Amino acid sequence: MEDVNSTLSLLLGGIAAISLIVGGIGIMNIMLVSVTERTREIGIRKAIGAKRSHILTQFLCEACILSVLGGVLGLLLSVLTIKGYNYFADSAVTINTAVAAAAIAFCTVIGIGFGSYPAAKASKLQPIDALHTA
Repeated sequence: MEDVNSTLSLLLGGIAAISLIVGGIGIMNIMLVSVTERTREIGIRKAIGAKRSHILTQFLCEACILSVLGGVLGLLLSVLTIKGYNYFADSAVTINTAVAAAAIAFCTVIGIGFGSYPAAKASKLQPIDALHTA
C-alpha cells in the first residue's frame, strides 16, 4: 500500500509540475502581448524619465498579480469543491492552511520567474524606438 501511495504522490506531483509550467508559459505569453501593445506607453514613460527599474517592477508586479489571482481562484474552487464533497458524502475533508499558503507562495515564484523575460524586454526598450512603433 505504501508503494502505491508513493507512486500516486509522484504521479500527482508530476501532473502539478506540468500544470505550473503550462500556466507559467501562459502568463509569459499574456505579458509579452501586453508589452507589445503598450510599447507606446513604455516609450512615453521612459521619455519623461522613468528608469529601467520602474518599468521592470511594473511588469513584474503585473505578472505576479496575474499568477497569484489564478492561484487564489484555484484555491477558492478547491474549497468549494471540498465543501460540496463534504456535504454530499457526509465527510470531513479539509485543506491544510500551510499547503494553501505554500501554493500561493509558489504562484508568486511562478509569476516572477515567467514574468521576468517580458519585464526585461519592456525595460530595455529605447524611448525613440518605442514611440516610433504604433
